Amino acid sequence: MRVLQNKRINDEIIDTIILVEHPEIVTVGPRAVRDGIEISGEYSQSIVDRGGGITWHGPGQLVLYPIIKWNSEEQSVRGIINKMENLIIKTLEDLGIKGYRDPAMMGVWVDERKICSIGLAFLHWVSRHGLALNYATPGQRIENLACCGMDLGMTTSLDKLGYRMNQEGEEITRELLEEAILSNIELILKRSPEDPLEWNIGEYT
Repeated sequence: MRVLQNKRINDEIIDTIILVEHPEIVTVGPRAVRDGIEISGEYSQSIVDRGGGITWHGPGQLVLYPIIKWNSEEQSVRGIINKMENLIIKTLEDLGIKGYRDPAMMGVWVDERKICSIGLAFLHWVSRHGLALNYATPGQRIENLACCGMDLGMTTSLDKLGYRMNQEGEEITRELLEEAILSNIELILKRSPEDPLEWNIGEYT
């Protein structure tokens, strides 16, 4: 991501969105390091430079990394995070699920549980890191972690809340979520393939 961020700063690449599903890893942000939060040795860990505490990544979670150069009228960290939240809230709405914000914390919630975490880093107003949307995470792997400094079980996935199908009776899969997210980029992020900088949509494993 650092390489892509620097390339975008230098206009060597266009605005790029990466959609990925990671093998299991727990990323540890500066706040978690500062607070001395300990994580069970049964989880692989990696220290990262995005904001916040600990975040679980793994199967059943769609991660979106926006390598985007934000223009002058967009240059507000809170405003950009709001755009990311709105992208997920609108995507969930399209699936027949009511998502919402918690004023005290970044991310998206459903039925009083957090199902999407957001953490960004910026250099010259080009973003990296991104958001993680939990749709069908295994067992209690994410629920057994104090993600974002919250109590155990506060972060979960859509299937654990009973949302396994969309309003049309289709299973909520990674592919369905990707299609829904990408269909909302023009509406929420105000960018489209018709713009001078076309989107480069890719998958990395």
